[in-house]
Amino acid sequence: MALPMSTDGVAQAYGRWAPVYDLVFGPVFRQGRSAAIRAAERLGGRILEVGVGTGISLPGYSPSSSLYGVDISEPMLVKARQRVRKLGLANVEAIAVMDAEALDFPDASFDVVVAQYVVSAVPNPERALDEFARVVKPGGEIIITTRVGAEAGIRKTIEKGLMPVTSRLGFRTDFPFELYTDWAKDRRDVTLVEKRALPPLGHFSLVRYAKHDATQGNA
Repeated sequence: MALPMSTDGVAQAYGRWAPVYDLVFGPVFRQGRSAAIRAAERLGGRILEVGVGTGISLPGYSPSSSLYGVDISEPMLVKARQRVRKLGLANVEAIAVMDAEALDFPDASFDVVVAQYVVSAVPNPERALDEFARVVKPGGEIIITTRVGAEAGIRKTIEKGLMPVTSRLGFRTDFPFELYTDWAKDRRDVTLVEKRALPPLGHFSLVRYAKHDATQGNA
């Protein structure tokens, strides 16, 4: 997906968002955060949250789940570490700067990978999805909340028109769901198990992939 975004540009953009992120985006993404956390908690275990940002999701997880949060923006993670200390979140294993497209973990390190509003905000979405699939264990899940662009009509026109602005702000408005289906169709290790529009307006969706042993395919 050739769009004018770079890793450094995204990091800088979210560094600028850090002081006001919870205020601006907290209410907008609240229902999506809750849906992703509920989906992750059905499996539990060791959970990687990619794009953890200010750590706004972390208090919502069960204390029995072990959490590892990563994000490209150090200023966002300063807020996350402050939240962890203030709330005494002993189940947070670590908070670290990391690129979603190059995760510094061995294969099959986590039971669940959660990526909330991240895939549409990285320069190379398919590369990030590859990394999520690599670090999650067979039997685990990749849980994504994501913008889904309109297929036609005035909303699509508006989303495409906003792209030059929103790309500089660190996210895409025009983001087709076909990216997810095209990514998964040639892989033998993942199956799309859920795609559900999120309230209030359905512009965002919860997307879940189950991870399989690659030798077994999608059976």
